[in-house]
Amino acid sequence: MVSGGPYGLEDIIGKAGYLRGLLMLAIIPFLWSLPTSLMVGELGSAIPAEGGYYVWVHRALGRFWGFQEAWLSLAASVFDMAIYPTIFVLYLSRIAPAWTLGYRGTLWALAVVIACALYNLRGAKAVGESSVALFCVLLAPFIVLIVVALWKWHGHGTGALTHPLATTDIGGAISVCLWNYMGWDNASTVAQEVEDPQRNYPRAMLGSAILVALTYMLPVLAVGLAGLAAEQFNSGANGGTGTWTDAAHTIVGPAIALGVVIGGMINGVGMFNPLMMSYTRVPFAMAEEGLLPKFFTRLNRRNAPWVSIVFCATIWALALNFSFERLISIDLVLYGAALLLEFIALAVLRHREPELPRPFRIPGGTLGSILIGIAPALLIAYAMYTSRDERVLGLPALLFAALVALAGALIYALTQLLPRRTATP
Repeated sequence: MVSGGPYGLEDIIGKAGYLRGLLMLAIIPFLWSLPTSLMVGELGSAIPAEGGYYVWVHRALGRFWGFQEAWLSLAASVFDMAIYPTIFVLYLSRIAPAWTLGYRGTLWALAVVIACALYNLRGAKAVGESSVALFCVLLAPFIVLIVVALWKWHGHGTGALTHPLATTDIGGAISVCLWNYMGWDNASTVAQEVEDPQRNYPRAMLGSAILVALTYMLPVLAVGLAGLAAEQFNSGANGGTGTWTDAAHTIVGPAIALGVVIGGMINGVGMFNPLMMSYTRVPFAMAEEGLLPKFFTRLNRRNAPWVSIVFCATIWALALNFSFERLISIDLVLYGAALLLEFIALAVLRHREPELPRPFRIPGGTLGSILIGIAPALLIAYAMYTSRDERVLGLPALLFAALVALAGALIYALTQLLPRRTATP
């Protein structure tokens, strides 16, 4: 749910260069990923409820803010989920350009949405196991690329690592880096479908943070040492997307380049599928609380919330034509607002429920739970600042995000007209 391999890092190299890009990839996990994964480790093990972050905020801050958390997360998902079918189509175009021309590209993206929706009907266990398998497959060509690149370098100088870029966009690179490292809280929404969540959530969070950072840094370091110019990662109509294919072709050969292309297509499907599993549990949990109509709680025989899956898939299909940069900008702003509510819930629950059993506990007491959210808050503020010139549907990205957030309060007022139901313990 956080990482689909090195795909998506191209714009970091193209905007900041190798050294700055590697520095970002090394530092940002400590300021962004680690605090979030620690927060999820504590709350996920203390309150392993279906709906995850929505339940945490609802319990800590009340019904209204719980709804806003769910609204912001689902609104962000509209833009986040549109990225992965787009990536699938971009890599497919490297094999068969004619297949993705015009309306055909949209049809392929729509096919990804439909296929993942059908697979999600099989339940959380099937989605989780397939995601691990796909991740291993898409990483295989990168292992070959890293080995061959380091063999060709063999200690001869610094390659292209120290070559400066003619123009840089540090703010844009940081935003893309934040996007590549975000999503740790998505694993919380399927807690009731996870075996021994009190033990497994903290271990999964901390172990994955290290694994993802290594997955990102090693291939970037290897191709830089092998001499591939950083400018190659910032060319073409789609920015640097697809440049890993060119790197593999130059350093290794056409066979591994084809493997990277196929891996890119797998990345699009492999990220979309588990994220669909995560997001679709939120409307289900909201309906359990009476904040959405009762039919959202309907399950199939594999305990998958099929109404929520169909509903979310339909909404996501409507946002398939946004550009990659615009998607990241609006996604970061909305996701960042939801993430801040989760850190506030962490601190509030430490203060209000000190006796709540916490199999994993962030050190430092209530003060520690407050301090751990400062770095993510500053990075979210910076991402908002750098997106100030982006426009979505003719509006500044920040204004658009603000309107989306304010719409949550209006929709909450409408939900109060629904018949109240007794929440399931």
